[in-house]
Amino acid sequence: MRYGAIIAWRNLLNLRRTPGSLIAALVQPVMFVLLLSYVFGGSLGGDDYRTFLMGGIFAQAVTFNAAFTALGLANDMDKGMIDRFRSLPMPRMAVLLGRTLSDLLMSAVTLAVTSLCGLLIGWRIDATFLDALLAYLLVLLLAFAMSWVGAAIGLMARSVEVAQSAGLIWLFPVTFVSSAFVSTDSMPGPLRTVAQWNPVSATATAVRDLFGNASPAGLAAGDAWPVVHALPYALLSALALTCVFMFLALTRFRRITLG
Repeated sequence: MRYGAIIAWRNLLNLRRTPGSLIAALVQPVMFVLLLSYVFGGSLGGDDYRTFLMGGIFAQAVTFNAAFTALGLANDMDKGMIDRFRSLPMPRMAVLLGRTLSDLLMSAVTLAVTSLCGLLIGWRIDATFLDALLAYLLVLLLAFAMSWVGAAIGLMARSVEVAQSAGLIWLFPVTFVSSAFVSTDSMPGPLRTVAQWNPVSATATAVRDLFGNASPAGLAAGDAWPVVHALPYALLSALALTCVFMFLALTRFRRITLG
């Protein structure tokens, strides 16, 4: 853990050289909040939709940050940093843990900025402090899980360009085929099932419940099992994603470092 924290600090210091990454992580959710709330919000429920929207924006914002994990690892491999880390007397796990921890901190900053933007458009938390804290922790758990997905993609990519494309292409179906922005009831049968079992949907629904944000008329959550049990399913799916992609990333990293 100590070595992982050192690598995480190194990654954060590198943001001074690439401030564009930090700006992109902060501007992107703000852009989605403003576009979806004011361009589409008027036809989807107005103020009620803006409140409904924020749970989905939180889940989407941290999921999109997985692209920075993939790009960061691919960039380290391209510049030979992984070979330098390999020569140091530290566990292989430290390099990956450092990357995911630094990106988790970036996701926390993203959440803070997105929350402030939400307050400006009229979103409010109608729940206890503990419920609100649990909601934010749940989103950060999803962020940690998705960063391991990004880590596995970044290690499997053969170049920075491939990592950039592969790190983004899966994000749009994962975040938009969900209940992040609309009700799954309006989707066709097979797509509805995928959306209902999507961890992004579960996280968005659980966060809305914890924040006390009711769904507006016409955007009912539905009665499928992962919808009714959104909180436990969101927790379990995030833990499962973390375990699976941590194993894949470590396996791939071991192969790379062994040559």
